[in-house]
Amino acid sequence: MKNSARAAGAAVSADGRGLVSQAGAVLLRETMRVTGLGRCLSESLARWRAPRAVHDPGKIVADLAAALALGGDCLADIAVLREQPALAGPVASDPVVSRLVSLLAGDLPRALRAIRAARAAARERAWALAGQDAPGGDGGLVTVDLDATVVIAHPEKEQAAPAWKKTVGFHPMTAWADHGAAGSGEPLAIMLRAGNAGSGTAADPIEATGLALARLPRQLRRKVLARAGSGGGTHEFLAWLTSKSRRLHYSAGMTITENIAGATGTVPAAAWTPADDGSGQVREGARVADITGLLDLASWPAGMRVIVRKQRPHPGAQLRFTGIDGHRFTCFATGTKRGQLADLELRHRKRARCEDRIRCAKDTGLRNLPLKGFAQNQLWCELAAMASELIAWTQMLALTGKARRWEPKRLRLRVFAVAGRVASSGRRLRLRLAGRWPRASQITAAATRLQALPSG
Repeated sequence: MKNSARAAGAAVSADGRGLVSQAGAVLLRETMRVTGLGRCLSESLARWRAPRAVHDPGKIVADLAAALALGGDCLADIAVLREQPALAGPVASDPVVSRLVSLLAGDLPRALRAIRAARAAARERAWALAGQDAPGGDGGLVTVDLDATVVIAHPEKEQAAPAWKKTVGFHPMTAWADHGAAGSGEPLAIMLRAGNAGSGTAADPIEATGLALARLPRQLRRKVLARAGSGGGTHEFLAWLTSKSRRLHYSAGMTITENIAGATGTVPAAAWTPADDGSGQVREGARVADITGLLDLASWPAGMRVIVRKQRPHPGAQLRFTGIDGHRFTCFATGTKRGQLADLELRHRKRARCEDRIRCAKDTGLRNLPLKGFAQNQLWCELAAMASELIAWTQMLALTGKARRWEPKRLRLRVFAVAGRVASSGRRLRLRLAGRWPRASQITAAATRLQALPSG
């Protein structure tokens, strides 16, 4: 039998014309257009544009965010856009990008206010276009998840310090808007902190929550459920959330103290309710109970409830010091008065999605803080946040089904990485995607949806 396979590799040459890689990035560009992110950045950053400058600072910042969304992890990765001027337009050189970052970092408070204002305006436009698919679009609460994470960095970087995980780097505090089970989520705030920043103080969660509320559409700022881990279960933080000027809903983890452990031990067997597993089914070996009446909560916010969960540990797992009778206990505080205990406990446990959002952000620029100065790296965190929300808005406005929940790596491999050929007919630019690309029809349908929306 004759082997029809080629004996030698394909001949390689660099003479192709009209070809572009990362052609799927056209969805990110369309999302910038319909949300008005590029325009808002240009207006907000106009004060930092030199009189004879060729490149607009807002365009440079938008290009950096798009480069991070495509998988970049340093300023020089903006080159992935520079090679396709037909789609990305004129892209600044590396020295111009570096000078702008240094200029903005030198005026950091004002620059952050400008960038965050542009992001907030674009978010309001994106959520309005998404309708019921947006957080709070169905009339419910907007869930804001708070969590901190460790970012490993070289010890010579400014304010890099030993973290509690015995690593060196930074310990940023983050706040995320949850898109629910049908979508992903987007960052409302990424607040850079030194690696030795504590997790038991209320000052940082309060500041992060304040930044997050300011980034939400004004009509939704009173319809917020703040979810936090045990770091949020403090008197000061909960008092801030429930003050008369805010009156936010909350669901915050609590540390198992001696009083809570003692009260848990006195709960009658009949008071324990089966817990849910997330799909509406009873989770075997897990139960929840309300121990509010067994505790002295006079110093806590009025109407606060404490709900405790007990569960048999998984095979091989070790019990904690707070374990009783072979069970592992966790508890949380909430001001919600209505609802089944199992539903409230499941709602709190869904805060774990925040960890997925952080992991995706680390795959979109947050894993590596490439600059040396602390102000520069705070600006980099803002770029990473913008890249993450740009992906989230693209999924919310253009994609359907399971693609709305794809993580950045899968989006890059299936959507953004498609090759294409740019052609012009008259005054109209045409992008022809590779016909045999598995997701070509899905990409064209997403582009059609975005192009049907008016510019922001």
